[in-house]
Amino acid sequence: MNSLQKLEEIFAHFPGIGPRQARRFVYYLINKPSTSINEFVRLVEEVKKMTGECKKCHRLYIQSGSERKKERSSFAKASEDKSDLCEICSDSARDQTTLMVIARDSDFETIEKSGTYKGLYFILGGTVPILDGEPEKKIRLRTLLQYVSDLIDGDSGFKEIILSLNTTPDGEHTANIVREGLVKILNGKAIKISILGRGLSTGAELEYADGETIKNALKNRG
Repeated sequence: MNSLQKLEEIFAHFPGIGPRQARRFVYYLINKPSTSINEFVRLVEEVKKMTGECKKCHRLYIQSGSERKKERSSFAKASEDKSDLCEICSDSARDQTTLMVIARDSDFETIEKSGTYKGLYFILGGTVPILDGEPEKKIRLRTLLQYVSDLIDGDSGFKEIILSLNTTPDGEHTANIVREGLVKILNGKAIKISILGRGLSTGAELEYADGETIKNALKNRG
């Protein structure tokens, strides 16, 4: 396999990209001047270095310059837990009584852009295929259950978990797995577990929903 074919294979592994599109990407890059390619490579490397994973919700976010410093002062070390949080989890103005569970970072972007939700998030990291017998290898189920345990043990008045997953077979299967786990740890506590309502049609992917659809789905959750 030559370099061109290897590059095609890399692009073909991108979400939603097939072999033909991957080939177009490769030839597009080949036809760009060297300065553009160098800038492209530089930006990818820069974004990779700037990106961190939130310790609470596990969302990927762009860290501030101070967070990226390897050597911190004693004061910075004392407040390390706070600096390891994204802007959502570290915002005390967010609604601390609701938690939205979503599959991927791209779903988070869609929800936030709709402007209809002001609570906390948790990123599962994917969905579980229907025939997969080991869900914990596909999603952060144990981490989510621990996070929820910490929330309900606190004094924030936590009251609702919203399962915002795709209305596809895999999404619904994942929602069932998560719900079963949550029911066990809630152990009868008066905390609601809801799912998005009729704003989302069957088979829809959250990432591609518009703001009005998200608004209706949240409004009609149950």
